[in-house]
Amino acid sequence: MDFQPSEEQAAMRDMVAEFAANELAPYAVEWDQAKHFPVDALRKAAGLGLAGIYTRGDVGGSELTRLDAALIFEVLAGGCPTIAAYISIHNMCTWMIDAYGSDEQRQRWLPRLTSMEFLASYCLTEPGAGS
Repeated sequence: MDFQPSEEQAAMRDMVAEFAANELAPYAVEWDQAKHFPVDALRKAAGLGLAGIYTRGDVGGSELTRLDAALIFEVLAGGCPTIAAYISIHNMCTWMIDAYGSDEQRQRWLPRLTSMEFLASYCLTEPGAGS
């Protein structure tokens, strides 16, 4: 099995690394200390296709794979782990609507989610464990 990224994956990783270095890393500590949620930076990430990584293209998704997503999240985390985690969660939400929503729901919600006009999250709990 070949574990080397393809040329496309390497180019994508480089693009995301540049974004993380320029748009996330210089501000990450300040955002954490101020408890600031940088919507402007998230929307810039969406402009790179990072708000619908494995969502279908007809609603603004990037149609990438889960492996591509792992490469993206790893690089984003080098710039700001908090933002990387949030973008991962947002992508889980867009994927669930894409995979399980009706066509009407997909058309209604996903273009606004893949552009991060709307921001998504979810709640999770585990009986007896706490999340």
